[in-house]
Amino acid sequence: MSGHSLPSPNTAWHTLDTVGSLATLNSDRTTGLSEQEAATRLEQYGTNELEESGGRSSWEILIDQFKNVMLLMLIGVALVSGILDIIALTQGNLKPGEVPFKDTIAILAIVVLNGALGYIQESRAEQALAALKQLSSPRVRVLRGGRVSEVDSKYLVPGDVMLVEAGTQVSADGRILEAANLQIREAALTGEAEAVSKNANITVKEDAMPADRINMTYQGTEVVNGRGTVLVTGTGMRTELGKIAAQIQGVESEPTPLQRRMDQLSQALVTGALILVAIVVVGGLLISRNFGLLQNLLQTSLSMAVAVVPEGLPAVITVTLAIGTQRMVRRNALIRKLPAVETLGSVTTICSDKTGTLTQNKMVVQSLHTISASPKITGQGYAPDGEFLLDGTKIIPAEQPEFRALLLACTVCNDSILQQEAGEWIILGDPTEGALLTAAAKAGLERDQWNSKLPRVAEFPFSSDRKRMSVIVEDAAGLLQSETDFLATPYLMFTKGSPEIVLERCQQIQVGDQVEPITQVQRSQILERNNELAGNGLRVLGFAYKPLQGVPSETDEEGAEQDLVWLGLVDMLDAPRPEVREAVKRCRTAGIRPVMITGDHQLTASAIAQDLGIAKPGDEVLIGRELEAMSQQELESHVDRVSVYARVAPEHKLRIVQALQKTGQIAAMTGDGVNDAPALKQADIGIAMGITGTDVSKEASDMVLLDDNFATIVSATEEGRVVYTNIRRFIKYILGSNIGEVITIAASVVLIPAVAATGSVPLTPLQILWMNLVTDGLPALALAVEPAEPNVMNRPPNHPGESIFARGLGAYMIRIGIILAILSVATMVWAYDWTTKNTASGLDPDRWKTIVFTTLCLAQMGHAIAIRSNSRLTIELNPFTNLYVWGAVVLTSILQLALVYVEPLRRFFGTHYLPFDELMVCVGVSALMFVWIEMEKLFIRFYFSKKR
Repeated sequence: MSGHSLPSPNTAWHTLDTVGSLATLNSDRTTGLSEQEAATRLEQYGTNELEESGGRSSWEILIDQFKNVMLLMLIGVALVSGILDIIALTQGNLKPGEVPFKDTIAILAIVVLNGALGYIQESRAEQALAALKQLSSPRVRVLRGGRVSEVDSKYLVPGDVMLVEAGTQVSADGRILEAANLQIREAALTGEAEAVSKNANITVKEDAMPADRINMTYQGTEVVNGRGTVLVTGTGMRTELGKIAAQIQGVESEPTPLQRRMDQLSQALVTGALILVAIVVVGGLLISRNFGLLQNLLQTSLSMAVAVVPEGLPAVITVTLAIGTQRMVRRNALIRKLPAVETLGSVTTICSDKTGTLTQNKMVVQSLHTISASPKITGQGYAPDGEFLLDGTKIIPAEQPEFRALLLACTVCNDSILQQEAGEWIILGDPTEGALLTAAAKAGLERDQWNSKLPRVAEFPFSSDRKRMSVIVEDAAGLLQSETDFLATPYLMFTKGSPEIVLERCQQIQVGDQVEPITQVQRSQILERNNELAGNGLRVLGFAYKPLQGVPSETDEEGAEQDLVWLGLVDMLDAPRPEVREAVKRCRTAGIRPVMITGDHQLTASAIAQDLGIAKPGDEVLIGRELEAMSQQELESHVDRVSVYARVAPEHKLRIVQALQKTGQIAAMTGDGVNDAPALKQADIGIAMGITGTDVSKEASDMVLLDDNFATIVSATEEGRVVYTNIRRFIKYILGSNIGEVITIAASVVLIPAVAATGSVPLTPLQILWMNLVTDGLPALALAVEPAEPNVMNRPPNHPGESIFARGLGAYMIRIGIILAILSVATMVWAYDWTTKNTASGLDPDRWKTIVFTTLCLAQMGHAIAIRSNSRLTIELNPFTNLYVWGAVVLTSILQLALVYVEPLRRFFGTHYLPFDELMVCVGVSALMFVWIEMEKLFIRFYFSKKR
């Protein structure tokens, strides 16, 4: 076996028979590989492990935080401030009691805090690959040199012959050589919960999806029944899991809309700050022609630079997003990545799985169909409470021989169990069979009761080839022999399965309490009804029975399942969740397009989509085979008009997401399987299922649905909009204040002679930091919990490309900043003149600076109260809907007064004692800020009412 060359990684192993597969890999089904050959191949192929591409280290993530332009500018400000303090120390220019470097230390502390916040957000390690690795089994049994050995799974190589059995996890991809009742659950890979029956003796078409390759096994799946011998064809990154791992690592995370807007804001603020600094320094030197004022001008420009930067904004945004996550948890949405909270508010398209998300994941029988009538069945889920309605009239099915016989077949020909746990009805077993049990229980026919009366003595199990199952029961007590709807025989066989297959084995039909020969007309009617039901997206089963004198042998299934008596059809549906219809309506109203993606048949998908309002009759449905044949450009031309994707494999989701993003959509995508992970990571909002989802899908997601419910996505989207609205609200609040501070400082240089001469600006960098972090920061945090506006879901999504200054925010900030500056500058001019003339009391003449500082801070309190609503007056708002704002205003006002009247704080912050009359001037002037904003609201209301 030596000299083996690597087969092509694109080899379609499922198209090869067992002999061809063994020959391609130069292996032997009875002896496997020799230990020497296995060692050689291990060097060729590498270990059977998923490889992780290099990401950013913790140090790189930390360093990246300090590449933010706002932080870089603050670092520059701190350095210049430190240099000026050093110069002041060497020249002996420090005032008595003044602490050197306090501005530098304070600014650098803010830089470190903001860097730490960013690091904490970004350093959350991506665990999707780690979760993938956990799907590999640590030990596996293989044939090596003709002996069965147990080896670590990482030492498996292509060509190894692997032995699997029930309870083991498959450790590599492989071509099945031998299968004995082998069934493998591949939900982790394909998303399909039902175990797949494997067959070694067939080949599959080359274009078959992994879920249809029943002659293959895949790493990470689980053997639930039987045993098998498997030729290893792929290990490590050459497995299906490896391809998924490569896709996950190949997906580049795009910045969220909020991150893009914050970058835009940072650039605008830094650019503005640098321009202001240049104007102050260069303009001051040109006007004065005195280079001796350079130090003073730098001191002024430092204060302006610090005033421009909203130092508390990153912390406020982080806390706001965290508050949003807490609110979402209460609505069953677990946010894993903070920026996703805001991104939800910009979502334009929600791509949702059907089963379990849009539907209940509970099959529910809708109606029965005998040759005589078709009663409908009411009720939700698996609860055995409902009615049988025939033409709108309630009937008792047990009194109708045809219906009773059909429901008895549903009960007896069944392997599931219906039971109640913690007040909820659940099914143990197949959901389809569970639906049949529930329907029979609604008629009073319970399986437990009939199992004891009609014990099962033999069965012909269901298989994908036969598409039917039969059970033989014994009527030992003669319970059925007195019934007119069954012949008096000791045994009965009940059969269910594909209607066409069961019907072709029937020669008779149950009509009332009589058995009659079935006619060709009746066959045509039954098949026509079956096609009609299937065309409406329903799953349909056919039922029949046969009286027996004895028990047939296990090998005589073909002979036994002939000459059956037709009973009827039962149709069922994975019923939509009741709340989803309303959620879809809310999506439409909010300008969000819901899209269904499912592996189900297109007729079923289309029927449910139309029922929920996701699609309209005649809308285009794209199936997986058509999608596979499309180029990415062709798919991009379809995604804006396709609302239903059917027969779609999980790997197609990645292409759909990329196509939506290419057309400018902000896409949310749901998923639960391992194969969904790349699409979840690519999506703007990846949403994993909390109940049915795999660990891999959860780790790749931004959000986890704790109840697997589509309506929860819509609720989370509403919360996202509330969060973004509040972010815009406190950005208006914070930056309006900053603009006022900058204008006030700039005006002081022009209007106050002492400022130009000494550089003693009214606001020091430390005082500005206090305003930006405390007097602005605390009310901003309170505004973050402002409840939703009534129309939050009656407007279109926020356009992902819109500027942070869009929709009047920029104009508002400038307007309010100017008003705040006018009030402050007017107060400053009066205060300077007043305090310099009134020094007889022994008060410091520089207290005019404290008057300006206090007026600015208190004016922001009125601003915080008024900005809660853009259109409604404060008096029209319920004060109890956000008590945090009132609490923040009171607390901040007290803290500000402490800086004026508590000696240690006064000394540290460089403030001065204010007598009561001067404090009242501060309060009176600052109140005008609140009055102005309220008057604006009245004017806007009056203006628009006139236009209407």
